[in-house]
Amino acid sequence: MVAPRLKPVVARGRAALDRLAVSSPRARSVLDKVARELTAVVDRAHARVDFYGPGYFGEGRDPTGDRAGCSGYARYDRVSSNADVAATVLWRTFGGAGTVLDVGCATGFVVEALRELGLDAVGCDVSRYAVDHAAPGARGHVQVGDLLAGLPWPDASFDLVSVLETLEHLPPEQVPAALAELRRVCAGFVYATIPSFGANNGAGPDGFFEGKVLPERLEHYRSLDTVFAGPVPFVDLARDSAGRPIEGHLTMASFGWWTECFAAAGFERRPDVERRIYADLEPAGLATSWNVYVMAVPGASPALATPRRPDRTLVELGLRHPLYGT
Repeated sequence: MVAPRLKPVVARGRAALDRLAVSSPRARSVLDKVARELTAVVDRAHARVDFYGPGYFGEGRDPTGDRAGCSGYARYDRVSSNADVAATVLWRTFGGAGTVLDVGCATGFVVEALRELGLDAVGCDVSRYAVDHAAPGARGHVQVGDLLAGLPWPDASFDLVSVLETLEHLPPEQVPAALAELRRVCAGFVYATIPSFGANNGAGPDGFFEGKVLPERLEHYRSLDTVFAGPVPFVDLARDSAGRPIEGHLTMASFGWWTECFAAAGFERRPDVERRIYADLEPAGLATSWNVYVMAVPGASPALATPRRPDRTLVELGLRHPLYGT
């Protein structure tokens, strides 16, 4: 629906395009390519946004945990999402951070937990459904936002930006733009978890191909060893029961590939901080499943990554979660 005051402008634009289209075969060819690309962009946007609706977050599914091969969650809550683990790790690791943005926050459980820990945390997600069903403690602090469309915050707004199990949902060609936007809003550190494969160069456990590629292609990718950095071609990505890339994961790549992409966006990887995080995750059995990346912007204050009470465990610091036996 076009607003009445804009109708004359739209009419003039259409007339100009009509004149251009009939002016030459080359002009028609260019317009045709532009139209097809715009259609593809809209289709991709609908696919991304619509995919993360009620079903993805467990609505109408068996709450006992049987997803029947579907992507998403059988049940999505603060415990099953491990939000308290993620928030406590962030709070402890980045003891000097005061402002936090959680990109891909879903319903905001991590934002809620961070705020309970005393941090000024906000979040954004592409899913309107998720934002509309925000956790009580996150309401008013989360909003719809898209890395590719530009986030609604000024440059260098946050000491810490978390992006947890999110970047792999973008196709490879869109990763550089997304990382550039993370760099724009970040004044200190980015903490990301991204399913990865290959060597982790001593920062933590190596990655793996299981669950990332089609079962029938698993041995092929294992045989490539370190030769292949990724990303895995679309046709070889693991699929859910509907035939779509499982969990909406579109970029499956190596630790090395992701590290290079972050470096190209202006970040420096901090394996020293990552090792501290893996030590905190190990008691919960999460060290192999959470592929951790800590990235610093040039000139980031070292104080931001000063840990809180490194002499104590997360449980001793107050974390309560079944994975830690509490």
